[in-house]
Amino acid sequence: MCLSPVQFNNFPQLTHRPSKPTAAQVKRLVSQVNWGRLWYAHLKPLLIERNPGSRGSLAVQRHISSLLDSLSAGWSVEIDSFNSETPRGPINFSNILAVLDPMAPRRLLLACHYDTKIIGPLDQKQVFLGATDSAVSCAMMLELVTALDIHLKKLKQQSAQVTLQLVFFDGEEAFEERSPTDSLYGSRHLADYMSQVPHPPASEHTTLLHAIDLFVLLDLIGAPSPTFVNHFENTARWFERLISAAFYSENTLFLSGWACLQEKRLHNLGLLSSYSTEQTYFKKDIIMAPVEDDHTPFLQRGVPVLHIIATPFPSYLHSVEDTADKVHSDTVENLTKVLVVFLAEYLGL
Repeated sequence: MCLSPVQFNNFPQLTHRPSKPTAAQVKRLVSQVNWGRLWYAHLKPLLIERNPGSRGSLAVQRHISSLLDSLSAGWSVEIDSFNSETPRGPINFSNILAVLDPMAPRRLLLACHYDTKIIGPLDQKQVFLGATDSAVSCAMMLELVTALDIHLKKLKQQSAQVTLQLVFFDGEEAFEERSPTDSLYGSRHLADYMSQVPHPPASEHTTLLHAIDLFVLLDLIGAPSPTFVNHFENTARWFERLISAAFYSENTLFLSGWACLQEKRLHNLGLLSSYSTEQTYFKKDIIMAPVEDDHTPFLQRGVPVLHIIATPFPSYLHSVEDTADKVHSDTVENLTKVLVVFLAEYLGL
């Protein structure tokens, strides 16, 4: 089957409306985010060299898989392993896939990459840990589903129309010079695979790609005062959902169309730390051209994308200086809180 953007025209994801949690509900959701757990249980085991096909990569696969298996929601976890030619010969890659309800008609897909770039440091005692690129994003995803575990379990029990899928991509980084054939190994493989798998299983016209409501990709998160901008007009309303949400609170009624900063909303509820409303994370009035990343093979097949990547890139990108000490805890915790509300709204938790 071949997917084209035209085929999405009459799909329900185009008219999907998020829920509108009250201030009390938002507080309860955000209270489930635990920075200590994110840092010690989720992030620290990831801060090793994670080159494709390496022992470190296998250790990370086991860490992520075992964590997801331990949750009560009942995730279906799969290691999507494949071999691909690279400038350094054939390499084994392994995407980590997790779906809450594989039979649900539609999916909100949340993704990041877990591999590290081979940079060949002069000091062989130093290794590239890739804290912001992209261990923090992986840890945030693990914390999001841990914080929402009970809610996601109920969602699965309800046989909801929209489920959550997680993808931890391998092989995002190039081995040498970035090119169409030397980068995005895992995402190119998975996009091709999903384009050929009927969904629902007996369908003759739709595939797993059609099931994706929205492809949300996290990358280069961890530095203080990051800036995130919109990259795609067709998902602008979901980017604005990170910024602006129409909602009811105990004291105030916000009608549709009123701009209320999502960050400011959490800040006003006293839920963000070390935060200034003069330096917001998400910039509504700036649109940038797409940045090539793991969403690209899916975008090329017509899948709607929300790319949450810090721009400009950190100054220590692809260097041995991308270490844990560069991670700004309050920023990562704040962004995790924003995303936990976003997921809850989208999925109606």
